[in-house]
Amino acid sequence: MDTGTTAFMLCCIIGLTLMIPGLALFYGGMVSVKSSTNMMMMTFGAVAIVGVLWVLFGFSMTFGTSYGGFVGSFTEFAGMKNLTEPMTTIDGLPISLFSLFQALFAAITVALISGAVADRMKFGAWMGFATLWAVLVYFPVAHWVFAFDGVVTENSTGGWIANKLKAIDFAGGTAVHINAGAAALAVAIVLGKSASWGQLRKPHNVPLTLLGAGLLWAGWYAFNGGSALAAGNSAAIVMVTTFVATCAATLAWIAVEKIKDGHVTGVGAASGAITGLVAITPACGAVTPVGAIILGAIAGAVCVYAVGLKARFGYDDSLDVVGVHLVGGVIGTLLIGFLASDTMPNATNGLFYGGGFDQLWRQAVAAGAVMAFSFTVAFIIAFALKKTVGIRISPDDEEKGIDAAFHREASYELASA
Repeated sequence: MDTGTTAFMLCCIIGLTLMIPGLALFYGGMVSVKSSTNMMMMTFGAVAIVGVLWVLFGFSMTFGTSYGGFVGSFTEFAGMKNLTEPMTTIDGLPISLFSLFQALFAAITVALISGAVADRMKFGAWMGFATLWAVLVYFPVAHWVFAFDGVVTENSTGGWIANKLKAIDFAGGTAVHINAGAAALAVAIVLGKSASWGQLRKPHNVPLTLLGAGLLWAGWYAFNGGSALAAGNSAAIVMVTTFVATCAATLAWIAVEKIKDGHVTGVGAASGAITGLVAITPACGAVTPVGAIILGAIAGAVCVYAVGLKARFGYDDSLDVVGVHLVGGVIGTLLIGFLASDTMPNATNGLFYGGGFDQLWRQAVAAGAVMAFSFTVAFIIAFALKKTVGIRISPDDEEKGIDAAFHREASYELASA
């Protein structure tokens, strides 16, 4: 066992765990005060259910020996069997720790979707959706992208995107962001528009959203850097590209916001930072620091306009999961085909570095396949829940506030004068 790598990954686990309250605060501050607790509970609920599923069979479905490149064995590592022996390692890293690292990826990805259903989805229905989507979509798609041949066991076979298509996705642009963004679009369509649709959505606590974005930014170093699975040069470079892409995207978002709306907002700055983090996730090991600045700036500028698509097409993506995660993930995934440099850890040249169109088409196929699969299955899951148990709270409960109606507690207890 490599103690240095193990210590590094232990720190990354802590960083990833900080993303849980980070996401809860980021989303919780953007909704009304009547639904802030519910919004944060959706994050914690998703993490809890996915964590249990991961140990029971999720890790096995994701990293078990592949069935045709589409899903891993359900039983090979069920219950984490054969993964807790002291000498069971991946390049010196305990597999049990690798599994925990990937469990947090799964949990956070599912929680991201909740931003599209704020203020109006039953908590029980959300938990049901999170369970089914994790099993039917996330675990298989993560297998496609993250399960490389021979990683967990010497003779294991992995997913088709990683091993056959050979698209680059260092830390989850497809498996995490495009996947969650496409599902968010599907469930938002099935759920329908909120009662306040068409009115200006006012965040109840901008400082909470900025604090959440800051925690997510900090945790993203673990998200991307930890994907190197070693405390070395690759992890260091990845953290640099993650930092500068986020800075560039923040600047681009607030600059476009100023030009378009005449002012700069705290929510805009937070959204710009998250956009940069999303876009650099697949590309952090492929592009140079200058390339990361270009990528971040493009994503930040484009996603300002992408969040407006919901008004144009009439779907109520409450907290812009589609505009930030789906569109940002697609931008980051595709720009690898243009900006990748073989001097970086992924050692591949994109179009602008003499690599031609070869990597670009691979990136496009990966993005398109994940988007289509996730949207289709998420739509079916949401529609089935709608027709059986119901997914929408009543108009009266929506007016009163989902916190009071379902959780019997308010976000703030203010003393009377």
